[in-house]
Formats: sequence, structure tokens, C-alpha cells
Amino acid sequence: MLSAFKRLYAPTFFLGFLAAALTLVGTGGSLLWLPALVVVAIFASYLAERIAPYEPVWNKPDQDRVRDIIHAVVNEGTIIVLVVLLPVFAAIIPWAPLWPSNLPLWADVALSIIMLDTGITLVHFASHRVSLLWRFHAVHHSVKRMYGFNGQLKHPVRQTLEIMGGTLPWLLLGIPTEVAAIATFAVAVQLLLQHSNVDMNIGPLKYVWAVAPVHRHHHVASGQDGDVNFGLFLTLWDLLLGTARFSSCDGARAGAIGIHGRPDYPAAYAAQFVEPFRQVEIRS
Repeated sequence: MLSAFKRLYAPTFFLGFLAAALTLVGTGGSLLWLPALVVVAIFASYLAERIAPYEPVWNKPDQDRVRDIIHAVVNEGTIIVLVVLLPVFAAIIPWAPLWPSNLPLWADVALSIIMLDTGITLVHFASHRVSLLWRFHAVHHSVKRMYGFNGQLKHPVRQTLEIMGGTLPWLLLGIPTEVAAIATFAVAVQLLLQHSNVDMNIGPLKYVWAVAPVHRHHHVASGQDGDVNFGLFLTLWDLLLGTARFSSCDGARAGAIGIHGRPDYPAAYAAQFVEPFRQVEIRS
């Protein structure tokens, strides 16, 4: 039974919540259902991590719970603001919307996710190559344990750059608000899976889908071993960039993740907010 849970958890979690979002919004429901679904997804992720933990010690708070909640509220808040402002951006663009108007909702969402994933992955890759960008991205790599909820741990500047890089094609093409809302909901669900502490077994899906067994490599505290697997949804971009790694992630265990050479990296939210502005040289 536990083995089946480990195999089915990730696809059931992602497709189940995405189907719920498509059904609620696609049948004329309010977009306010989506934040409620995010809360349910967080709770479901929490339970799954207790049923089949990858690293049991990662289920124990390490004086990080309040900080992670603040990060999640700030970062999800910026996404909600973006969705609310989409009609304003659409009015500013001096041409008619170019977004395809004859696709079913699910296809619109799939297209928007691919666009978003491309931009976010490139921003992520650049954040490991440009020292100024790395300063803000380092906040995310400062985690000492991986569990679904801390996928939201990002500096507001890094979050803003990521949103700009990922959503620019949306804005230029005039994406419908409901499509953008569902796609951003899919990001929240994907982050829960990507940083999950569930000992999931996704089989051949690891070659295309960047969830925890793929992404844990990226958080190893090593400038070499951790400089891989940048994709948010797809591994395609890492294959093209030459940064894909699909071997066992057993090296990503307790005590092996974080920022190499910076065991003293601040843990509190306010200190993490200030840290990138300090003149400190840090490397992943």
C-alpha cells in the first residue's frame, strides 16, 4: 500500500488539484476558489509528508515555521496582485489581444504553463550565473530542510524578477485572467511537489517532470553538484542547457543541503530580507 502511495502521490496530487481548479473556474466559479484550493493543497502535502517522509527529520520545524509563513504570504500576495492587475496591463498594450481564442481552457492553461516555465527557468539559471541575482536567490537556497511549504521561500526582489521573466509573454499576448489565475495556481501546486518531503517514486516521469526526486539535486550544498535541474515544471530546459541530472538524489539528505560555505546564513525573515543588500560574497 505504501509503495503504491509513493508511485501515485505526485501525479494524483498535481492532476487532481489542477482538475479541481479547471472545473471550478471553467464552470463560471469565482477565482476566489483558487486561494482556498491552495490551502487545501498545503494541508494535503503536510499529511502526505507524514505518511511517507523522504527524510523524517525534515518534518520537524527548525525555528523556520513563522519565517516560511511570512515568505508564503508575501510571495502569494504578489501573485494575486499580478492577476488582479492583468486587465490594467491589457489596457496599456497598444494592440488587440493575440492570445488564441478557440482553445479549450485546459489547453490554454497548458500553453500558459509552458510559457511561464520557460521564462522562470531562464531567470533561475541566470540567478546562478550573475552574482547580483544570486544574492537574492540565495535566500531560497538557505533552507536547511526541504518540505512542500518552503518552496515559497523567496526574496521579494527575486520573486519580482521571476514574475517579470515568466509572465512577460502572457502580458504581450493578452492572456485571459482566468487562464493566468489557474496557471499561477498550478505553480503553487508544483512548488509543493518540487520541494516535497514525500519519498515519491515517479518512475520514467523524472525525465520530463521536475518534482522532488529531480529538484532535490538542486539544493545540495555544493557549487558543482547543486548547479543542476533549474526547471520549474519541465526538465526540457535543463536538457537544452546541459544542466539535467536524473541519477539518484540520495545525496540530498539532512545536513547536505543549503549554501556551501555559509552555515551562518540568516534564518529569520527580516534578516533574510536585508542580507542580499550586504556586501557579502556567497556561493551555492
